[in-house]
Amino acid sequence: MSFVTIERLDKRFGAEHAVRGLSLSVARGEFVTLLGPSGCGKTTTLRCVAGLERPDGGEIRIDGETVAAPARGLHLDPEDRNIGMVFQSYAVWPHMTVFDNVAYGLRVRRVVGAELKERTMKTLDLVGLAGLAQRYATRLSGGQRQRVALARAIAYRPRVILFDEPLSNLDAKLREQMRLELTRLQHEVGITSIYVTHDQAEALAMSDRVVVMNEGTIQQVADPQTIYTAPENAFVAKFIGVANLLEAKFVARNGATCELEVPLGEPRPPARLHASGGEHSSAGARVFLCLRPEDLALSSEPPRGCGGVNAMAGEVVDTVYLGTHLECRVKLGCRELCVQAAHQRHFDTGQKVFVSFDPRHALCLAS
Repeated sequence: MSFVTIERLDKRFGAEHAVRGLSLSVARGEFVTLLGPSGCGKTTTLRCVAGLERPDGGEIRIDGETVAAPARGLHLDPEDRNIGMVFQSYAVWPHMTVFDNVAYGLRVRRVVGAELKERTMKTLDLVGLAGLAQRYATRLSGGQRQRVALARAIAYRPRVILFDEPLSNLDAKLREQMRLELTRLQHEVGITSIYVTHDQAEALAMSDRVVVMNEGTIQQVADPQTIYTAPENAFVAKFIGVANLLEAKFVARNGATCELEVPLGEPRPPARLHASGGEHSSAGARVFLCLRPEDLALSSEPPRGCGGVNAMAGEVVDTVYLGTHLECRVKLGCRELCVQAAHQRHFDTGQKVFVSFDPRHALCLAS
């Protein structure tokens, strides 16, 4: 059952159409991430849910209560929506102790005495800061300040917690640690959460569902594995992870797979390749063949047992050793593919090679 409902949300800033008829439902206790490039509308959507922006159209409901409906002149202020927010800048008050920062929202809601202390300390213990209750914010590390901001947002038990790129100011190692902490806390507390980021690793690691956005619209909503392995279009495939996208012509379906024709430039003939998907494509349609680098096999000899199907001859352009794997760029006529090989392998620049793949791990996507 939907706990946060966004229906046909529309928001403009002058001539800029930031959000275009967006609809989304978030279940109680669910962690949903809005993911997309800068300017895609994800932060504007979050700010409309928070009440920091007034929508131009549509409706927003939280736990059955309508909090924004411009057609009816309805707009609840942020303080009347019972939500928590964690910002990129932490917004931790330096003149207050850790305890007072976290207790602030409770005091505003007139919680006092023993209950104030108990709830504040319980929240600090939850985020691992109970021992720093009397320390001032100026003496905290970036990760500790972010935990204070999180504790302050959940201490008064909001209906929804909204995250606006909260980890972007942290270094890579601390960001990874905080991802794990946020995921643990969200599962333990069970608060419905909407998280905004442009970092795909964050989105895939933390979310129950990912909402991929572009130009104010939703491109796909799915769990992280589906978003990565079964993108619905070329934009999602290219934005999530690394993808080789080759323009192709749809030839025909053949049982569970389809046949594509991929031009490789003169004088090489087009490659006839097989992939999954393409259920809604017709013969002659322009499509994309999506190949993930880790799903491609690289060999110095023609692969055995495939009869040439999904095997293409090429030449190594360059290689980069990345520790966990070897990343190779391979030229196939006028095309180039990024291929991941085992880190023990070695390929020389200019070496003749063969690239092959299982059609089950290749996707035909509409253009």
